[in-house]
Amino acid sequence: MSYLARFLRPLAAGLMIGFATLTCSRGGYWIPPQAEEPSPIESIPLSELLATDTPAGENQAAPTTQTNPEPTREATEAPYSLPTSTIPAVTTAPMLYYSQAADTLPVVAVRFGVQPEEITSPEPIHPTDLLPPNQLLIIPRRLANTSSSQHLLPDSELVYSPSAIDFDVGAYVEQAGGYLSRYKEWLQTTKTTTGAEIIQRVALENSINPRLLLALLEYQSHWVFGQPSSLAETDYPMGVIDLNQKGLYHQLVLAVNQLSIGYYRWREGRMTELHFSDGLTARLAPDLNAGTVALQYYFAQLYDGARWVQALDMEQGFPALYERMFGSPWMRAQTVEPLYPPGLEQPSMILPFQIDRLWSFTGGPHGAWEHDGSYAALDFAPGSSEPGCAKSNAWVTASSAGQVVRSGNGVVVLDLDGDGYEQTGWVLLYLHVSNEKRAPVGTWVAVGDSLGHPSCEGGMSTGTHLHIARKYNGEWIAADGPMPFVLSGWQAYAGEAAYKGKLTRDGETIPACTCASFETRITRSPGDPYEAGY
Repeated sequence: MSYLARFLRPLAAGLMIGFATLTCSRGGYWIPPQAEEPSPIESIPLSELLATDTPAGENQAAPTTQTNPEPTREATEAPYSLPTSTIPAVTTAPMLYYSQAADTLPVVAVRFGVQPEEITSPEPIHPTDLLPPNQLLIIPRRLANTSSSQHLLPDSELVYSPSAIDFDVGAYVEQAGGYLSRYKEWLQTTKTTTGAEIIQRVALENSINPRLLLALLEYQSHWVFGQPSSLAETDYPMGVIDLNQKGLYHQLVLAVNQLSIGYYRWREGRMTELHFSDGLTARLAPDLNAGTVALQYYFAQLYDGARWVQALDMEQGFPALYERMFGSPWMRAQTVEPLYPPGLEQPSMILPFQIDRLWSFTGGPHGAWEHDGSYAALDFAPGSSEPGCAKSNAWVTASSAGQVVRSGNGVVVLDLDGDGYEQTGWVLLYLHVSNEKRAPVGTWVAVGDSLGHPSCEGGMSTGTHLHIARKYNGEWIAADGPMPFVLSGWQAYAGEAAYKGKLTRDGETIPACTCASFETRITRSPGDPYEAGY
């Protein structure tokens, strides 16, 4: 056992970790409950472990195909000072925090362990709306011994953002010349599929940056520039040994699910701590960005505290590898961030089906693609006399005007700004759309135009229905958040768990339920004032 692991184990056993239960409420997806006078939260003192003199934006040369860029991951002494076992006193001086894109007052309060009304600013603060980026917030200091505040990865390098529009996965993999360039796998929907095609597919479906997937694959198993060094690295290239998750595609799906959990739970205020494979726990620094938390969470699912520190070291770990492979992510981020511009609002949208056709609201806010991650999606099912995956003659329709930029495998993606890229601007994802009469790529549609029939195609489904979600600049947008999902005036609210929740409009409420009961029925009506102008 390394010195670091020996140090952390007894320390962890003696610490009490405070964790506030979070509840959902209108305006912000999660709002901290009213509580007694909060006390400082003590956590494993990892604050110094990621400290480094290397600036985050320093560029490094990209690797050549003749060298393996992965840094060593042997258990060695950490090249930085260890924290002391003494819990530092919490000072009374407030913390000065500059808001980041997509911050809201309730979410910032959760991260800093305070109540929203305790946060002040020289500028007005809206209680639920998105805060303007770089707004100064003055916050009481309540947390001690958090993880480092070092930002490791911009948000735009985690999500499939505008910075990756011109990135050619196939060309990069071919030039790298490693095991991935020769890899092929049989998938049910795409048959014989190359390694580069799998990377691109998983990136698109989950809206995770393909550069990040390539770098993680190289870090874990040397696939991009070299060769896997063991049977485990060959069969389980992302490091998760599971007989049911063998092969590149399944391994990448596991990885992106963990990245999405870290990113969106932090973004939406649903996570404040990391739990490591060896049982250790650490409170996250409250001023981290979502991309950094996603990386920290991902590696915490794989490693104990010692290896986690090594993986995230700026000079020897994954961030250094990432820059060697792709140059400075911070320089690219300057051209596209903030991903959420000030004053961003959802454009007008209608319910995604025809007038006078009976549907049911079957799923409240839940995962946009995989089960976890952002609760960005809603489900609707057409009226039917047959249970299960029955063929439907109902039509899924365009909630807004735009261009179809992806169509296949049960999916239709509608680009609302019409530039042809689903990494920019507002985009709507329609899932479980039948292959029969589905709108092809390149189709321009007006509001209410047909996109296809609802079905069970495109993933696991127990019955014919439509799954719809939004994203902006590649980031999934929570259905119940500062930009709530509103369709024909019906606003979505989350329930106590995924798929629960409701739609409300003018004092009327429709609960979500897969039972398709009378209370869940919803229709579009002629002359609906919320659809005026369409």
